[in-house]
Amino acid sequence: MTDRIRRFREERERLNQHVLSRGTLGMRRFFALDHQVYKDGALDARTKELLGLATSTVLRCDDCILYHMLRCTEEGVTDEEITEALEIALVVGGSIVIPHLRRAIDHLGQIRERA
Repeated sequence: MTDRIRRFREERERLNQHVLSRGTLGMRRFFALDHQVYKDGALDARTKELLGLATSTVLRCDDCILYHMLRCTEEGVTDEEITEALEIALVVGGSIVIPHLRRAIDHLGQIRERA
């Protein structure tokens, strides 16, 4: 795992704990909902993570893209499946998502390289 990805995970965890320690009941409930919604249900967790990746790409949130890319790889999503999800994001979001698509593909390469 690259230093950037390791630092991202550590920083995300640290900041989440900071928010949750100071957050309101509403914030804590939202974080719990966010965690819960990606668990297996009618859709399995891997499909939900692909949806999260595509949505995050359309919304152009680099932190979310990296998070969902990591989760996709943890859930055993193939490179081809990830690429198709990103292709959908590109069609839905248009050319403005291209810089985020580039970084997403770079993240995937780094994740696979270190696996």
